[in-house]
Amino acid sequence: MIETAILGAIGIITVAAAVGVVATRSVVYAAVFLLVSLVGVAALFLMMLAEFIALAQVLIYGGAITIVLLFAIMLTRAPEQTNVQDNAQRPLAAMACVGLFALLVAAALATPWRTRDPGADPMAEFTALSELLFSDFLIPFEIASLVLLVALIGAVVLTRSGREGA
Repeated sequence: MIETAILGAIGIITVAAAVGVVATRSVVYAAVFLLVSLVGVAALFLMMLAEFIALAQVLIYGGAITIVLLFAIMLTRAPEQTNVQDNAQRPLAAMACVGLFALLVAAALATPWRTRDPGADPMAEFTALSELLFSDFLIPFEIASLVLLVALIGAVVLTRSGREGA
């Protein structure tokens, strides 16, 4: 019973932080909300006894990606936009989000989830995961990291090219 309450509280905090990422107008606050959301996801992994994935979540996403985002924000020194106007497509976007959320909830409820056998060896799952990660999915993983690096460098170049002497 207490586990369900803790899981629900962590889920609510994670979802609230994720909403904060898209609802705030400050990029720095959005990065902080993103960090809270990613740490919440890591806590959810811990609740599911997936310690390795929780550690990777905190180190890779919570640490590295958020620090790179904050570094890019500070490097570009873009002025805060105070005169942001509302978009006329906001209600359409909200309806699309609610529809997508309903579709995801329906898919999650219709999925026959598999549970782990309590007597199974947990190291067998790590062995299979590591073999897949370092053999079949090594090249796609590295390509994804290079695409993220190129996107970051492109964002810095685009924001800095308009200023002379910066």
